[in-house]
Amino acid sequence: MHDRIAPADLPARLDALAAAVRARTDLVPGIGIVLGSGLGGLAAALEAPLAIPFSDLPGWPPASAPGHAGRLLLGHLAGVPVVLLQGRLHVYEGHDPGLVVQPVLLMGRLGAGTILLTNAAGGVNAAWPAGTLMAIADHLNLTGLNPLIGPNADLLGPRFPDLTDAWSPRLRALLHEAAADADVVLEEGVYAGLLGPNYETPAEVRMLRALGADAVGLSTVLEAIAARWAGLELAGVSLVTNPGAGVTGVPLSHEEVLVAANEAGPRFERLVRRWIALVGAA
Repeated sequence: MHDRIAPADLPARLDALAAAVRARTDLVPGIGIVLGSGLGGLAAALEAPLAIPFSDLPGWPPASAPGHAGRLLLGHLAGVPVVLLQGRLHVYEGHDPGLVVQPVLLMGRLGAGTILLTNAAGGVNAAWPAGTLMAIADHLNLTGLNPLIGPNADLLGPRFPDLTDAWSPRLRALLHEAAADADVVLEEGVYAGLLGPNYETPAEVRMLRALGADAVGLSTVLEAIAARWAGLELAGVSLVTNPGAGVTGVPLSHEEVLVAANEAGPRFERLVRRWIALVGAA
């Protein structure tokens, strides 16, 4: 694990990151989108994109997770200026929570007041087949970590942020409207975030089900906490790529995650493009 990054350290880091982006473009995004494992294909639809590798941004390492390109992209989607994170940084790669949340906070610094977090997730809700798209209604942070530990940065957010409506009911309603418009089936549920990198045991999946989770993954929850702390409006979509451990008795692999994400890619892209248009018009 690298040196601890406290909230109080973030303003200076965000200043340097924003300056590095502004040296390349003056585009002001309205929406920021984090693309999870295998869901980076939406980036190909970006109009007049500017791509910045993670390693070109101060303090960011290259992405190492399979299925994560590791680029920050700015351009237009559905006529709306957006910033995309193609891939993300994870704690299981050895990164501090204060680094993992910097991309989302940078999106806000660049102008994006609305954030969409996406991920590939394991299914906890036994009624949902692989390929299910789920709007995130709430989350369980079971990582044992929090990006807000340490001296606070009062200019960025409050010491004790309220997470009652962490996942914006307004943006979630627009996700369901977009799904209907795009002829995409969209479920709704609770996302549980764990540390990883191993997949859960069957007993852990049963525990998660008892706790009220519908899907489980290894990202998203720390970003959500930081986004709400910084006053950003938040929505989320999980792609359930496989049933959780013990549901089918079949071993789990990251390859099946990427295969399922590839299959769901067109549906996911239709949903997100329509949602962007609705948010832009709201």
